[in-house]
Amino acid sequence: MQITYFAGGCFWCVEAIFQRIEGVVKLTSGYCNGNTVDPTYQDICTGTTGHAEVVKVEFYELKVSFKTLLNIFFEIHNPTTKNQQGNDRGTQYRSAIFYTNDEQQSQAIDMVNQMSDKIVTQIIKLDVFYPAENYHQNYFNNNSSQPYCQMLIAPKLNKYFNQ
Repeated sequence: MQITYFAGGCFWCVEAIFQRIEGVVKLTSGYCNGNTVDPTYQDICTGTTGHAEVVKVEFYELKVSFKTLLNIFFEIHNPTTKNQQGNDRGTQYRSAIFYTNDEQQSQAIDMVNQMSDKIVTQIIKLDVFYPAENYHQNYFNNNSSQPYCQMLIAPKLNKYFNQ
């Protein structure tokens, strides 16, 4: 099993997509690589902690490759907007891949180099990960009738899985 961390805007959206990918066995929304120890969501929302909203993705590489996960990651968010996804703005919403081994780093760099757009996705070694509060975990599945979910996450799921 491998672990990687993807930051592509609001972690609720990223989590909802990867939950539906065969070979992904566990997801945890949280915060990576900032300067505040054990931050809260309120801390992150200030934009001053240096953390990114991320989804920790645990996967079986025999069922889904890291390259496949990278392709999905780049399809489900805009990797050309700095510190922003849609109306979500701030460094906590940046596009980033927090790798956990040299192979992940190499594959991520290779993929970015092959893309024609002006990619701003950061490729960074994981330093520290803090799980988000419980109410952020499995957010879409637990709150699918919420307006944010209906306006942003549901259409993204429909677009990605009904192509």
